[in-house]
Amino acid sequence: MWQQARHLGIVLTAISTLCPFGVRADDASPGRDRTEANAERREEPIRIQVSVNLLFPGPAGESEEAVKLRERARRSVYEMAAGECALVEQVLAKTCRLESVSVSLNRQSGGPAEGYVAAGNFVLRTTLK
Repeated sequence: MWQQARHLGIVLTAISTLCPFGVRADDASPGRDRTEANAERREEPIRIQVSVNLLFPGPAGESEEAVKLRERARRSVYEMAAGECALVEQVLAKTCRLESVSVSLNRQSGGPAEGYVAAGNFVLRTTLK
């Protein structure tokens, strides 16, 4: 009998610890607190990172055509980066600013498609809607 009372005491202590009986006044509307926290987070800027890889088939040597192809590849990545803020603002951002852009070109030769692969990475600084 004494052991049953002891076990009951342990169970009641555990329940009272895990399930408080009183409700504080500021707990009456927890949804409001989450809404305010979400609104505050939306005002803080966030970063969006975008990475692209584009294949530009054509000459991969040092000819004038190859130089023009490399310029076209870099230009394509820059144009994509310039237009990305407009897309982000249509979908999820109130404000958007292009923070950084990097482009690298890798020569593709000897395979079925000779040319360049342009890898572009850009970072946008946005504020959510």
